[in-house]
Amino acid sequence: MTNNEAQLRLSSYGYNLLKEKKKTDAITLLLNQFRSPLVLILLVAAILSIFLQDPTSAAIILAIVFVSGLLGFSQERGASDAVKKLLSIVQINTTALRNGEPSQIPLEQIVPGDVAILNAGNMVPGDCAIIEVRDLFVDEATLTGETYPAEKSVGVLAPDAPLSARSNTLFMGTHVVSGTGKALVVTTGKKTEFGKISESLALKPPETGFEHGVRQFGYLLMEITLVMAIVIFAVNAYLGRPILSSFLFAVALAVGLTPQLLPAIVTVNLAHGAKEMAKQKVIVKRLVSIENFGSMNLLCSDKTGTLTEGKVEIHSTIDFEGNTSEKVLLYACLNANFESGFANPIDEAIRAKSTFDFTSYKKVDEIPYDFVRKRLSILVSKDNMHIMTTKGAVQNILDACTQAETTKGLVQIADVREQVQQRFEDLSGQGFRLLGVAYKNVPTDRIGKDQETQMTFLGFLLLFDPPKPMIKTVLQDLQNLGIALKIITGDNRFVAAYLSTQVGLTSSRVLTGPELHIMSDEALLERVKVTDVFAEVDPNHKERIILAFKKAGYIVGFIGDGINDASALHAADVGISVNTAVDVAKEAADIVLLEKDLGVLVQGVQDGRKTFANTLKYVFMAASANFGNMFSMAGASLFLSFLPLLPTQVLLTNLMTDFPEMAIPTDSVDSGMVQKPRRWNIKFIRDFMMIFGLLSSVFDYATFGVLLFILHATADQFRTGWFIESVASATLIVLVIRTQQSFFRSKPSKYLMFATLCVVVATGLLPFTALGMLFGFVPVSLTFLVFTAIIVGLYILGAELTKRLFYKHEGF
Repeated sequence: MTNNEAQLRLSSYGYNLLKEKKKTDAITLLLNQFRSPLVLILLVAAILSIFLQDPTSAAIILAIVFVSGLLGFSQERGASDAVKKLLSIVQINTTALRNGEPSQIPLEQIVPGDVAILNAGNMVPGDCAIIEVRDLFVDEATLTGETYPAEKSVGVLAPDAPLSARSNTLFMGTHVVSGTGKALVVTTGKKTEFGKISESLALKPPETGFEHGVRQFGYLLMEITLVMAIVIFAVNAYLGRPILSSFLFAVALAVGLTPQLLPAIVTVNLAHGAKEMAKQKVIVKRLVSIENFGSMNLLCSDKTGTLTEGKVEIHSTIDFEGNTSEKVLLYACLNANFESGFANPIDEAIRAKSTFDFTSYKKVDEIPYDFVRKRLSILVSKDNMHIMTTKGAVQNILDACTQAETTKGLVQIADVREQVQQRFEDLSGQGFRLLGVAYKNVPTDRIGKDQETQMTFLGFLLLFDPPKPMIKTVLQDLQNLGIALKIITGDNRFVAAYLSTQVGLTSSRVLTGPELHIMSDEALLERVKVTDVFAEVDPNHKERIILAFKKAGYIVGFIGDGINDASALHAADVGISVNTAVDVAKEAADIVLLEKDLGVLVQGVQDGRKTFANTLKYVFMAASANFGNMFSMAGASLFLSFLPLLPTQVLLTNLMTDFPEMAIPTDSVDSGMVQKPRRWNIKFIRDFMMIFGLLSSVFDYATFGVLLFILHATADQFRTGWFIESVASATLIVLVIRTQQSFFRSKPSKYLMFATLCVVVATGLLPFTALGMLFGFVPVSLTFLVFTAIIVGLYILGAELTKRLFYKHEGF
């Protein structure tokens, strides 16, 4: 297929996605800002005002709604563009034939008619008909529920064959475990079998703690808003005030209590956090996972490349008696040189060690590595002889052998197995990773798994992967952040225990895969609490371990980059992979590291916690200040003979207090807020809102007293005076609430400080302008401004004292 033909088919069939691409054009994004039910009510109210001959009020309502929408639009547009750029860094590609040559094509641009070239670790790009395979095994658990990989082959099957029996077909949503193949893409996107299931079940990612917290916070505000709006409307109507004004006032109160910009602020804050994390080479694929990332208190990690250098070195090659063996190295190099599966550091290290001339050898056949056999066999020919050389996990190699080779000749493996095992344990205990090497002369030019028997054990390949130089410091940094580390590895228990002591883990309690296999879920739940190293684990063991930790109450992060890590990445609260990982691991991850380095992860966690802390700042500020102002207005409307603020003035109050809070994503965060994991706490937020909201109302009522009993203000003067005090106090209190420290010790960002001061100055000047007169404001006296400054100053001091008592009571 040519590139031009592929573009035509892409236009015809659409992108290879299970969900249509969301349109994020400017008009759609702008219209989304006005979908709130409260905004729609305001629009209806504006229309009613026009019919009731009050075009000024209608124009003001529409202007405020439009300006608020523009603010949200500008913020979300910038955030959306930033996120697109970040996601493009970790794009998944598929190797397909284009213009007769293998090309790297973005997965979403694969079209029917493409020929995909598949290797271990690749995701299947669509529903495909197999053209050519070589020992191809595919994990179809997401589609069929089968635990073990399905073997694929070329052939014709009955049209009504069930999915699990279609050995000649590959399905989207599955991935290659081992082997190689070519396949013709037949259907893509929602037309695939996986796409049909996803669409019928309306599948979506599980709700994160962050999303759950936002939703619960929304429910809390909804309950308070509905009760307050209904009561205020009913009371004002009962007191004989105009029905439309009472209705608009009640709606305006509801809008004032609702943090209208919360969705935009959350999106912008998360996008800002994602950009900061990207500077530390941490790419966030799913923005809401940032909260889980910051809340993580347990990290499960493999060892190779994460705790160690990841640059495997060949230390030596020996027979089971401990003698250096050139033959072991030769056969290991033959195996690695002709292996055609997925690239791995072990084979690269073996090839780098090779000094042999293989021109006289010819590769004849291959049995790819898989996670059940844990070995790889290569058949080569030389001088009319066929030699099968096999390397892999020592125990699995020994299981295929009946004899062992020594310097004196061949011996039965049963006679020396205990000696082999002891050598294996001794060397593993010194930190070496051992592979077994075996061979067998065969009379045929084809080999299969059933021929991996009656082999001759040659000896050991000793591998060494040293710990990273700064790993102890990094693990200490994680511990200081409240994150415990657990090692999950397929290596044997001796190597894993040795490494754990080398990297500074205080305990080396080990649980092995065979022990875990016979353990019940209930027993595992107790064992994971006291276990630091999980060794000799199989792929399905990893998922069980992750789920056990979650049931034990941990917020679990899992870092993995292999074919066998996908299920564990899905199961973890936050799945972490690297940009060099296989497709299926990168696709399953929430966070992708551009470097496989826990040092990068430490900085990423800190940035994630800063992002979450800034999000909570907005919630605290908006909830407490808005609740206080609305409670004050609701109470004042009951004893005043006039509305304390006109509906348009309430909306303007809400808009102006929201403006400086848009600078929160740029704000600095106290070091104490990133030192330990934190989560949404609706009870804490509710208590904060009530206490600080009522405190705000105390000073609002003090303002009422000054206006009514000292200055004897008219209705317009009252509204103007209270507008100035409420906006100034709600804006300046941001500087107090944003930190747990004293406000004069924790410096806000320059953008937040500038926006706050601008709003305070604009509020004081507004009544003296023509725009202020349009809103119904009148100039106020210098005496009132002095009283306002005193009241706001006392409010800030009172909030500072209350804050200290509140956090002390809550145990912070």
